[in-house]
Amino acid sequence: MTTRYRLLTVFGLGLALAGCNSPGELVVDGGAAGITAVRTACPAVGIPDYTGDVTLFSSETSKTLADLDVTAAMTDLTSTCNEEGERVFSEATFNVVARRSNTSGARSVQLPYFTTVLRGGSAVVTKRVGTVTVNFADGQERAMASAKAGAYINRAEATLPADIRERITRKREAGDPDAALDPLADPEVRAAVQRATFELLVGFQLTEDQLRYNATR
Repeated sequence: MTTRYRLLTVFGLGLALAGCNSPGELVVDGGAAGITAVRTACPAVGIPDYTGDVTLFSSETSKTLADLDVTAAMTDLTSTCNEEGERVFSEATFNVVARRSNTSGARSVQLPYFTTVLRGGSAVVTKRVGTVTVNFADGQERAMASAKAGAYINRAEATLPADIRERITRKREAGDPDAALDPLADPEVRAAVQRATFELLVGFQLTEDQLRYNATR
């Protein structure tokens, strides 16, 4: 699995003004400055690079255009998240748009896909494999199907410790030595944020040859 992916939602720390101010600024109040952290326990949702498409060939040894059988792509990825309770539930919904070369006869194509929860950008917490079925009618070249992928995340693990939150959000006087420093520059703070960061990733469950084909085509 690659480390780069298209994120559907932003998950992490942001800068925002208190009250009616705009995101991306420092809080200034009576000569003191602080940062308001914007964070959710919901995971980011995305499709890892090279896993959002799959190509099937009629021949196991040849991958020419003449041997092309079915191509499919994941589209319209959306998500919902329920943060209530100790277990946060996130669900992703997506469409699969497929095209086949031979339109003769009705046909059903089953495409496996994975659902993975990552912690800290690299640690796999859970992985599940499902199947989406695309049905072609006789003479139909293109078809579409929908699928869902969901996962639970422990709220406590996705919540920053109180001392880390205090170090990030506390107000700093203009004369403080660390007044102009980004709290995330602190390795301990950065590591804590990373540990509390979760991602829900979905993609086609590809073979090594299919993944290599996507990466090099």
